Amino acid sequence: MRVPLSWLREYVDLPATETGRDVQAKLVAVGLEVETVEQIGAGLKGPLVVGQVLTIEELEGFKKPIRFCTVDVGSANGTGEPQEIVCGARNFAVGDKVVVVLPGAVLPGDFAIAARKTYGRTSHGMICSTDELGMGDDGTHGIIVLPPEHEVGTDAIELLELVDEVLDIAVTPDRGYCLSMRGVARETAIAYGLPLRDPALLDVPAPNAFGYPVKIADPIGCDRFTARTVVGLEPEARSPIWLQRRLQKAGMRPISLAVDITNYVMLELGQPLHAYDRTRVEGPIGVRRAQQGEKLTTLDGTVRVLDAADLVITDDRGPIGLAGVMGGANTEIADVKNGENTTEVVIEAAHFDAISIARTARRHKLSSEASKRFERGVDPQAAAAAAQRTVDLLVLLAGGTAEAGVTEVTAPSAPRTIAMPADHPDRVAGVAYGRETVVRRLQQVGCDVYGQDELLVTVPSWRPDLSEPNDLAEEVIRLEGYENLPSTLPTPPSGRGLTDRQRLHRRFGRALAGAGYVEALNYPFIGDAVLDQLGLDADDARRRTVKLVNPLSDEEPALRTTLLPGLLGALRRNDGRGSHDLALFETGLVFRPTGDETRTERLTVDRRPTDDEIAGLNAALPRQPRRAAVVLAGAREQAGWWGKGRPADWADSIEAARTIAREAGVELTVRSDQHAPWHPGRCAALFVTSAGEETLVGHAGELHPRVIKELHLPERTCAMEIELDLLEQAVDGALQAPRISTFPVATQDVALIVAQDVPATTVEEALRAGAGQLLESLRLFDVFTGDQIGEGKKSLAYALRFRAPDRTLTVDEATAARDAAVALAAERTGAVLRGA
Repeated sequence: MRVPLSWLREYVDLPATETGRDVQAKLVAVGLEVETVEQIGAGLKGPLVVGQVLTIEELEGFKKPIRFCTVDVGSANGTGEPQEIVCGARNFAVGDKVVVVLPGAVLPGDFAIAARKTYGRTSHGMICSTDELGMGDDGTHGIIVLPPEHEVGTDAIELLELVDEVLDIAVTPDRGYCLSMRGVARETAIAYGLPLRDPALLDVPAPNAFGYPVKIADPIGCDRFTARTVVGLEPEARSPIWLQRRLQKAGMRPISLAVDITNYVMLELGQPLHAYDRTRVEGPIGVRRAQQGEKLTTLDGTVRVLDAADLVITDDRGPIGLAGVMGGANTEIADVKNGENTTEVVIEAAHFDAISIARTARRHKLSSEASKRFERGVDPQAAAAAAQRTVDLLVLLAGGTAEAGVTEVTAPSAPRTIAMPADHPDRVAGVAYGRETVVRRLQQVGCDVYGQDELLVTVPSWRPDLSEPNDLAEEVIRLEGYENLPSTLPTPPSGRGLTDRQRLHRRFGRALAGAGYVEALNYPFIGDAVLDQLGLDADDARRRTVKLVNPLSDEEPALRTTLLPGLLGALRRNDGRGSHDLALFETGLVFRPTGDETRTERLTVDRRPTDDEIAGLNAALPRQPRRAAVVLAGAREQAGWWGKGRPADWADSIEAARTIAREAGVELTVRSDQHAPWHPGRCAALFVTSAGEETLVGHAGELHPRVIKELHLPERTCAMEIELDLLEQAVDGALQAPRISTFPVATQDVALIVAQDVPATTVEEALRAGAGQLLESLRLFDVFTGDQIGEGKKSLAYALRFRAPDRTLTVDEATAARDAAVALAAERTGAVLRGA
């Protein structure tokens, strides 16, 4: 809502020294979001005057039409002689009154005016357009032609109200009354402690039986409809300058007098109105729900197919308007510019159901100034006053005559009341306001308050957002000032910190970040296309997704079953923007359907759900395991003076999984596997052992080349995904801090020759099992193949570290443990000790 400060002063006697910035600060303090204060006409300097065109000479020989004009500007130029001006516009004629800027003036944008020679003549100033004066859109973009009654030499800066300040307010959905000058003026008056001149306080004639006939078929959708008729409008009447300027400053374009007046009153009182050409309306005006498939051509020229839930305005022919949203073209006020004229109008001021209007506007993707107000809540008691204000302006500015008939159809309603303890705002805010302050603040916002300790509050008709005691408490608190609330820290009860599970998951993220990975948070939505690109089989469980009823994007209508699509998309975007060495990770939920997600039962809000109802809703949710995933591309170790770098490979993705497992205090078993989207020869399955049983917890390795091509990823991109919940289940009790022995370590190296197809992890498992409890760590430090080993063979070299917690190991003890490990490896894998 754009609020010109000059217009606001008509309703509140602000101090003359108050600037737009000062008003902004006051309104922000009472809870309005004043985003900017626009300085209209900043830097504008005269002389800028009204002139009358005396002569026009068409100059020939130029690429575009050029005119040499003489203009009478009175004594504004100091000589009284006609001013010679060169102008390229053609929408004015001899005798027209125009706006002239003279040498020495400065226009908006620091555009200084001086006499200059152009097109072979000297131009002493300019004849101005709306664009050059920064007046906004008037639909013409041509020279300003003023009404003939304005005197030559009159100061045009004051006449056109070119200097002003405009507050731009972002009105939240619960403060719809502030989409009007009346509402903003009320908040301003409260903020300054000044009286309000309410523009809705008008003498309105009582309804009678002589007004234009109106029939309401849906009193729920339309609970109030006021109709007034004005006849004898002057066809040539134009909107006066003050009216046009107020509309322009408020961000609206002047159109015609009747339409401008309805827009002006809407901005003033917040009540949307519509004016019908009475000669185009056939029979009584009606309000009903549309018939499915009915059609209506709206004022924007679009033919709209109506839904049965749409509320429409009708006459004997059918729909003539989309109620509360936009009128129909068949009863449009005629445009004098097109050679037409309207001399009789029917004015509609109605109150429509907010939810119905909001749904209609969204259904037709048609947001209008009227719908914005109706869907936020319009004062139903303002309809009659708005209609009267419109009639008064049409009579005053268009020479019309108001017919005596007044139609007002209303549905029975009662004022809304709220019972509230007088100390309720005190208890909500933690501040002792006292009953007197509470009553005074509620009365300032328009409430009627009765009672002592228990208040009975009657809510004003323009505040549909006030429905319970907490809403009233909020009004008291905001007007007393949020900045006056004391800063207090809540004292949480003991035992309410992070759970063991939450702490464990945080450790996972910190460990990955410490290993050089950057966290990337992605939307949890996917589509079938990315599952195809990942190369998943038709029967892959990850293709069974939970579909959203109202997805943000039709291309991603389902919840993710794997973290990889989002991470790989982030890697692709960053690689495309020049970051080629990437290591990203994400922890989050995936969604696996259980088959019960279609349950649609809804719980009431008047009580707490029962345990059975909560259990039923939980059963309808998909399974949501928490996972962690990483993706890598480019260099894992950078090159420098210290030596060569190293590209990321499949082993790094496996190490990322081990990093997470170490935080959980469990050991991973790694075996080769084939699982999309990984490369079949560079894919590892990750297992944990709990209670003697192995559980698959994830996969890691290099992605399949086809997947890399489909997703446009860097070559040799690697990835890992692991299920954190399964890791957590494998944790045996609380994590123990590592014990540091004071006794020395005994290191034994062994090199074993095995068949080429024997996985190193299988050999490692055998060595661990054979070495016994004295084994502290085991590390593969070399893999060798060659003629010395033999065809189809490979050599695996391991470093075994032995340590006892209570003594120094002897050489014989360490050797015996090593020999036992080698023996079991030979038994299980056929390994032969190299050099034996």
